Amino acid sequence: MPFQQKIFAISISIVLFIIIVDLVRRRKLREEYSWIWLLTGVLVILLATWYDLLKVITETIGAVLPTTTLFLFSLIFLMVINLYYATKISSLHGQVKDLAQDMAILRTEIQRRPEKAREG
Repeated sequence: MPFQQKIFAISISIVLFIIIVDLVRRRKLREEYSWIWLLTGVLVILLATWYDLLKVITETIGAVLPTTTLFLFSLIFLMVINLYYATKISSLHGQVKDLAQDMAILRTEIQRRPEKAREG
């Protein structure tokens, strides 16, 4: 890997680390999600500094160029992230529906209480 590309990849990873730590510190990103992004930064640094590993992975999967391998892993990463967030959204959707139904039941009970108090 050319030296400029190596420096660029490592720089991007360091900036990613700084942004993640800052987002967690300001409570814009929860700790439970930060590990995914920190792991991504570590992998980018690992592959940028250990180019032979990237070549071995490229040969193992049958790709022609190491850049193809990086692109493939990027796509897989984005698909996994999308799947993870889709399952989270589905779970939260169910929780919001349940909360809305509980709130409707409670409102109905509160509205009926004054009527029961007048009758009794």
